Amino acid sequence: MEESQQGEDYRPLEFKNRIDLSQLQESVAQIKTELGRVIIGQQEMIELLIISILANGHSLIEGVPGVAKTVTAKLLAKTMNVGFSRIQFTPDLMPSDILGTSIFNVKTSEFEFKKGPLFSNIILIDEINRAPAKTQAALFEAMAERQITMDGLTYEMSPPFLVFATQNPIEQEGTYRLPEAQLDRFLFKIKVNYPSLEEEIEILESKHRQKNKNLESLITSVLSADQIASYQEVIKEIIIEDNLMKYIAGIVHNTRNNANLYLGASPRASIAIMDASKALAAINGRDFVTPDDIKKVATPILGHRVILTPEREMEGFTPDKVIKQIMETIEIPR
Repeated sequence: MEESQQGEDYRPLEFKNRIDLSQLQESVAQIKTELGRVIIGQQEMIELLIISILANGHSLIEGVPGVAKTVTAKLLAKTMNVGFSRIQFTPDLMPSDILGTSIFNVKTSEFEFKKGPLFSNIILIDEINRAPAKTQAALFEAMAERQITMDGLTYEMSPPFLVFATQNPIEQEGTYRLPEAQLDRFLFKIKVNYPSLEEEIEILESKHRQKNKNLESLITSVLSADQIASYQEVIKEIIIEDNLMKYIAGIVHNTRNNANLYLGASPRASIAIMDASKALAAINGRDFVTPDDIKKVATPILGHRVILTPEREMEGFTPDKVIKQIMETIEIPR
């Protein structure tokens, strides 16, 4: 009798969000659906780019040529009804080529500032490591402060302002190494791998079906600038427990005392992990962060912020391997 009563009273464990995330989840699902019309695979890259938008952070995409880095970022921008600029970085690119320049207006006898391609919402920079130091410095101010200074005047960038930059890890001729301070401004460094055999077959079949169709024409805008700003505010409200903040701090602090690392991560990395894990929780329909959220975003956030010791580099270690070891040694909060 008792057993049957227990069976009747039994209810599976349920939780109700304190924050309504249904609209955000629906928008993310729509973005993934739109991109799925064209992009085969690369789910991790797409998810990390969506997280970077929600967490209001820039992303660096690294991979060999031909793995859909540029086209994915471009089509992701197309799913949002905001301004978009694509800039190809080259060794002779000058700051005025991206910022704009002052032109003398004969009618008014005054100089007018003509804004460059950097004045947009989503900026796709191809081969970011090809531009010289002056141009990188101009971009750095825009990324860090979301403003630029020209002729003593400051111009604010209209929100959302996000930089998606690509670089090729193999070809180093004619490239400039990005300084650590600039790398630190990227929320993620997303490493894009080759597709699997099945995915590559699907890519060929899809390309064959599309014939000469314009890929951009297949994508529909699903988000406005106001919606993006609204979702970014929602992300800030996601709950993170104190013990999880200590967990994040412990991971980052360990990078500064690790024998395998010459340079550890800064407090900006801790904030980045917290913000990105909140965005990941929201995408998964939760208004609270879990240790798994933190573990998933930690590697693409820390990988470009730490530097291996020369000895470990010669032994074939990678920053990702060291970060994985660090996370295995730190106790997961319960």
